[in-house]
Amino acid sequence: MTAETILAKLKKLGFETVPASWYARIAVWDSWYRGSVPDFHDYRVYNGLRHVRCRKLTAGMAKNVCESWADLLMNSRVTVTLEGKGEQQFFDAVCAGSNFRRMMNLFEEYTFALGTSAIVLRLAGVPVDGSGNLLQRGAACPGEKPGSPTVSMDFIRADGVFPLSWENGVVRECAFATTRTERGREYLYLQLHLLNPDGTYRIENRLYAAPDAGSGDGDFPAEVSLAELQATGDSAPVFLTGSTEPLFFLNTPNIANNLAPEIPMGVSVFANAIDQLMDCDNIFDSLNSEFVLGRKRIMVKPETIRNLEGEPLFDANDLVFYILPEDSQNGSTIHEIDTSLRIPAHVSGLQVALDLLGLKCGFGPNHWKFDAGHITTATQILSANSEEYRTQQKHQLVLEALLIRLARTVVRLGRDFLGLELDPGVPVSVDFDNSAVENLAETFDRDIRMLEHGILSREEFREKWLNEDPKTASAALKEHEGAKKEAG
Repeated sequence: MTAETILAKLKKLGFETVPASWYARIAVWDSWYRGSVPDFHDYRVYNGLRHVRCRKLTAGMAKNVCESWADLLMNSRVTVTLEGKGEQQFFDAVCAGSNFRRMMNLFEEYTFALGTSAIVLRLAGVPVDGSGNLLQRGAACPGEKPGSPTVSMDFIRADGVFPLSWENGVVRECAFATTRTERGREYLYLQLHLLNPDGTYRIENRLYAAPDAGSGDGDFPAEVSLAELQATGDSAPVFLTGSTEPLFFLNTPNIANNLAPEIPMGVSVFANAIDQLMDCDNIFDSLNSEFVLGRKRIMVKPETIRNLEGEPLFDANDLVFYILPEDSQNGSTIHEIDTSLRIPAHVSGLQVALDLLGLKCGFGPNHWKFDAGHITTATQILSANSEEYRTQQKHQLVLEALLIRLARTVVRLGRDFLGLELDPGVPVSVDFDNSAVENLAETFDRDIRMLEHGILSREEFREKWLNEDPKTASAALKEHEGAKKEAG
């Protein structure tokens, strides 16, 4: 599925959406997220004779950035609480049936990578007439018996979200596109959430099929019946919700779209840090090349490779040895080439690049540490005044509002279409995981007491509070002790 295919389908149906160039940006962010950017990670170098194809190594920092934000914002400790037993049970049942916990974490990661994602609520098994009007209400919870009405959630990435109308950054109408494969044939499922003249929503479901099984044709020219695909077989072509509230929820990072402020799509968290991602990969690749190019070589003359009986003295597969040409006259019989490696300069440069990337992506400096050949999240105290914590709180504003609206809408669908006695107006609260945040003053006083009682060593105290490595902390303490003796 390509954005061009969806845009062409929407245009044929009479709809305009955001410019095609925006989906080209999403494709670029996606390539960084995957760690494979054409013309950057795949390139050619002229070696004096011909152009050689090269593959640049990646540190994978774009995915690391998004994964870190997803784990901070939507982890296992986040809870959505409804102040009503029945309401809570119904919401939990819908979440369980939609694999909400896992999918929400994954799509929070996609949100930060591609700038936007969507949760679309889908009603299946609801009887409607030819015009999409509800015929009767059910009276069963989802999954109680075959054929009963169900509420489920679809999770859509940014490249499948196509806003059709919006006002003040709020999307009023939207199309959602996903591809599904069944019996070896690929299908394009298109949902359109549209406003009627009276302000209520109607949902149009359309299904397109690729020409032949396994053809790989992404144009999907033929519109087919929804019944042809098992996943959409119980969905009506048109469904009138009778409500002024949408059944879709767009999620974006709480970052201003400085690239196209006139559209309602969000930007990737690393949209303005592409140069820093390049720096990380350039230095990481150069560090690897330092070991490859700096490998020890031993140049030997032909007469030294065999003994007097003609038996080889060296393993022909050992790349350390290089046989000089027969006419080589100068130099010793065996000459060693041992190039010094510039490891400290690379490690220092990579750490600077990581710190700059952390600043540009909202973590602040010192979020990552390059140590022993691995890039890890630095162990540090996260205070309420830190840049990372403030940014986390800012992103939680968007996510909290989304989860509250989602919970209330799920409950409303249970009441209106499944015939359950539920109250959509019950209070809803979201509790995020802020366990990493500590009160610095209290923590410092605690560590002072541990230091006084010998539980914490002076080296450990300096490492934690002065951000020193063990060697620096030990040297500083020795210098301090020496100065005390001289003064005494």
